[in-house]
Amino acid sequence: TGNAVYRDAIDRIKNDVSSGTQLQASMRQQDIFPVMAVQLTAIGEESGNLDEMLTKVAEHYEAVVDDMVDNLTALMEPMIMAVLGVLVGGLIIAMYLPIFQMGQVVG
Repeated sequence: TGNAVYRDAIDRIKNDVSSGTQLQASMRQQDIFPVMAVQLTAIGEESGNLDEMLTKVAEHYEAVVDDMVDNLTALMEPMIMAVLGVLVGGLIIAMYLPIFQMGQVVG
């Protein structure tokens, strides 16, 4: 991963699992993984369906990230509209102000 904390934790987990520790126990020791991910990993190890459980964990967190991105985008839309409104308004004023000033000089 690009995150040094997770990379180091994954390296420690890899070493622990290769020495015989359960994956969920090693994940719990690292103290950086969400509780739900550790619990689903434990269920997967006990039931023999670790790959399915890890897939469910990945799908859940992908959905959470997608929801967060959608919410952030929805929050940013009004701000973007306001900035565009100020820019367009500034351009209109910059175009018409010289015309109005010439009308006052002539009149």
